[in-house]
Amino acid sequence: MSLRKITTFLLLVASFSIVAQQNITLEEIWSGAFRTKGMDELHAMKNTNQYTILNFDRSSRSMQIDLYDFGTLEKVNNIIDTKNHKELQSIDSYTFDKTENKILIATNSNPIFRHSFTADYFVYDISSKKLTKFTDKKIQEPTFSSDGSKIAYAFENNLYVYDVISQTHLQITNDGKKNAIINGITDWVYEEEFAFVKAYDWNTSGEKIAFIRFDETNVPEFSMDLYNEGLYPTQSVFKYPKAGEKNAIVSLHIYDLKTNTTKKINLGNYTDFYIPRIKWTNDNNTLSVHVMNRHQNNLDLHFVDANSGNTQIILNEKDKAYIDVTDNLTFLEDNSFIWTSEKDGYNHIYHYDKNGKLKKQITSGNWEVTNYYGFDEKNKTIYYQSVENGSINRDVYSIKINGKSKTRLSSKTGTNNAIFSPNFQYFINTYSSAINAPTFTLNESKTGALIKQIVINNEIEEKLAQYNIAPKEFFTLTTSKGNELNAWMIKPKNFDTSKKYPVFMYQYSGPGSQSVANQWNSSNDYWYYMLAQKGYIVVCVDGRGTGYKGAEFKKVTYKELGKYEVEDQIDAAKTIGNYPYVDKSRIGIFGWSYGGFMSSNCILKGNDVFKTAIAVAPVTSWRYYDSVYTERYMQTPQENASGYDDNSPINHVEKLKGNYLLIHGTADDNVHVQNTMKMIEALVQANKQFDWAIYPDKNHGIYGGKTRLQLYTKMTNFILEKL
Repeated sequence: MSLRKITTFLLLVASFSIVAQQNITLEEIWSGAFRTKGMDELHAMKNTNQYTILNFDRSSRSMQIDLYDFGTLEKVNNIIDTKNHKELQSIDSYTFDKTENKILIATNSNPIFRHSFTADYFVYDISSKKLTKFTDKKIQEPTFSSDGSKIAYAFENNLYVYDVISQTHLQITNDGKKNAIINGITDWVYEEEFAFVKAYDWNTSGEKIAFIRFDETNVPEFSMDLYNEGLYPTQSVFKYPKAGEKNAIVSLHIYDLKTNTTKKINLGNYTDFYIPRIKWTNDNNTLSVHVMNRHQNNLDLHFVDANSGNTQIILNEKDKAYIDVTDNLTFLEDNSFIWTSEKDGYNHIYHYDKNGKLKKQITSGNWEVTNYYGFDEKNKTIYYQSVENGSINRDVYSIKINGKSKTRLSSKTGTNNAIFSPNFQYFINTYSSAINAPTFTLNESKTGALIKQIVINNEIEEKLAQYNIAPKEFFTLTTSKGNELNAWMIKPKNFDTSKKYPVFMYQYSGPGSQSVANQWNSSNDYWYYMLAQKGYIVVCVDGRGTGYKGAEFKKVTYKELGKYEVEDQIDAAKTIGNYPYVDKSRIGIFGWSYGGFMSSNCILKGNDVFKTAIAVAPVTSWRYYDSVYTERYMQTPQENASGYDDNSPINHVEKLKGNYLLIHGTADDNVHVQNTMKMIEALVQANKQFDWAIYPDKNHGIYGGKTRLQLYTKMTNFILEKL
């Protein structure tokens, strides 16, 4: 080799080494430098084998709803472009009517809570290309009737119907009042814990609207100071039922557009109950209603005759702990229905006839169904997602309704998710793993065979290859008590087994959650890689109480939140501390929300194990959290005082020995800053030294502007200094 070639070779090696040794920065993480490409607002059409995507044109600063063909992936049509409609500045979200000839478009959205918002709405007629703003009010949850001739919507706690043809508005409830009566929209606790906002539903003919009415008059109020920009703070006051306090009184009503009358439905002799779902069946006059007791361990599925108002309990589910509410209920052409349940110890799919008699348990085994995609009537085939290939993985499957011919449709190990075409001929599969960035592919549904790649993210994989990071290592951690727990570990790239490293643990640990999953990086993952670059081993362990390993594993924490989960994190830290390359005197732990509750408990109850803890937006006593979530797992404080108090960090402050950083936003409507303020006062009175940070007017996510960058800089500096 000539001297010139040797010199060139050495220069190439040197330049590669420089590139390969790049370090991740917080500025990169929070500026979106590692963001991946996707398919925004993808809607599968119902009537044609097509789908729509919401696209953004940077050159014209305009947004488009574009129509694509499932079979070819080719763009078929541009349905609407905001540059052609000056009154439409942006498209925040959109929904089609049943005929898919009209679209409801939301713009200028104003968030209320996690899922709810008000917005300006337009109706767009696709054939005439006419855009109409049908009300000047900022409204909530508008929905077309089945024939597209009417739109129901909510405004200031009342329900209205707009007639598209006559262009007239009809108010169908009149008693709506802020912090008192809500019609057709959920209250705060239903929205947060039952995860829905629209508490009304059109029947199949568009002649009747069923809705839930919330009387929250006697629900205690919570107030938050908002500092904003003015000279004086303002207050946000809303109804928030804490554990053991009064809930809204719910009632079910059916409005008949033909007779302009509303009928209240008598659901039976329930007291203190929930209506977490309503849904019309395929029978025009039969409404299905979920009714749950306050303990959430008894669920009745009612069929309501909309004409007579009579009800019949079609299905009853009981559980010794609690029942999770889902959106999986699907009615077939004969009004038999698909249902998912944990009743055999794992979440599986069941088929019942229209009278509630079990026809078949369709899936079974020591694994969980994690998503239900739908039923192909023509081929009598159900499509679903499960963890049959390992609890940290997700795969897409098909199975006949008779429980036969189960087929794994996804081929790569990791996290697979599917959106099916209307005729179930194709599906768009989203795949990622801890080492593979998200890809979107078109697959056929019989065998799962790949037809075409749609979106790949090779650039981000190539970019990460230039950084000084080692991938996550997944493993099973067995504690001294014999509990086998899913875990991952990130080591420094230049890991040396002869050295002793500090360990930084992250967890969430909430009931049914999962943090150890074989999927692509979140923003936090890049932070963990950055910490590994600074010489830390980062570990995540899913303890008992987390999900996808069966009901027994998940529900062991019932009535004692924070006991077994904390035991597992402490035991995991002890196990990791005995690894020859770990400095057991330098183990820290971090968590947000439920994870903040956990990290607080760990540094108190595990004060001989953890040197440092960071708690962001933590619950510090379950007495301060909402009724639906807390009582699902704990019953009420009146029934289970010791369960609440024995495992609440606020009652263990005298045990603090290590470094503790407490963080909260003052406008957190979910986990109130009251939790942190009470914790601070308890620590002060115990004469304990700690660090804390309060973020004015920031909600549970603590973001906006440079907030996340400042927050993660603070946490990074704390770790570097204290661990």
